[in-house]
Amino acid sequence: MELIRGIHNIRSKHKNSVLTIGNFDGVHLGHSAILARVKALAETYHSPAGIMIFEPQPREFFSPDVAPGRIGRLRDKVRLLEGQGIDYVLCMPFNPRLQQLDAQTFCQRILLDGLSVKHLVVGDDFRFGCDRQGDFDYLQGFGNQQGFDVENTPSVLNATDERVSSTLIRKALERGDVLAAQSSMGHPVAMSGRVIHGQKLGRTIGFPTANIHLKGTKPALSGVYAVILKVDGDSYNGVANIGVRPTVQGKTPILEVHLLDFNGDLYDKYVQVIFCQFIRAEQKMAGLEALEKQIQCDKEEAIRFFA
Repeated sequence: MELIRGIHNIRSKHKNSVLTIGNFDGVHLGHSAILARVKALAETYHSPAGIMIFEPQPREFFSPDVAPGRIGRLRDKVRLLEGQGIDYVLCMPFNPRLQQLDAQTFCQRILLDGLSVKHLVVGDDFRFGCDRQGDFDYLQGFGNQQGFDVENTPSVLNATDERVSSTLIRKALERGDVLAAQSSMGHPVAMSGRVIHGQKLGRTIGFPTANIHLKGTKPALSGVYAVILKVDGDSYNGVANIGVRPTVQGKTPILEVHLLDFNGDLYDKYVQVIFCQFIRAEQKMAGLEALEKQIQCDKEEAIRFFA
């Protein structure tokens, strides 16, 4: 699978494709159903199967302070999409230039001139173009005029007959229900990144941590979890905090992982963190001594979970 950044990098081999458009946050079972349909159509047409996503996601562009947190980072999303049998992911930078395109111009420049779309698969609630003026009906009309088909996607229901969506998964994560989120996603709740040098406060109180900077990503997850960290083909149990670290006056979200039985060096390693069990919400402690006691309790809780 190719990751293509920007419409200017589209080549002739990517054109005449079966395409779907969306955020695909979490790459859940609903997304998998859409992608299975895209793949099947692409095989029928002997065409490439493509996905268009946006970075940042539109709501993050318009209202960054109130936009919903992400279930996974861009790299996590691409990794999950790679396992769906799709030929390419077109990552479009959502910027003022793209935001100002009206529905007609978006269809003409992006879908027709840029991609020569053969078949488009979107949700019937899909909106696009400046001021969200374009919708599914508009796409169908444009497609009819220009010779490509547009179809909507059926909803996928979970075990309790709820429509599987990124919103549903975020709500599960907000209440700490990792298993419910995982059930709707069809895979573990995970986040990945490179281990960086932090303030090294953890080691001063006996709990060294591997710090993964989220680079501006506002995560849907928050709090303390029992986790599994994967690195270089090995797995280690641990306890993690994801949040802003209010006890030490943190401001930007970071993922910190204390491993239960590991003494090596993880700096600059690329790791994946799988969230297994919610332990508690993030909270501000009275000081480092109180924080040390609480982390010890969290560690014991994680040990009990893995036992």
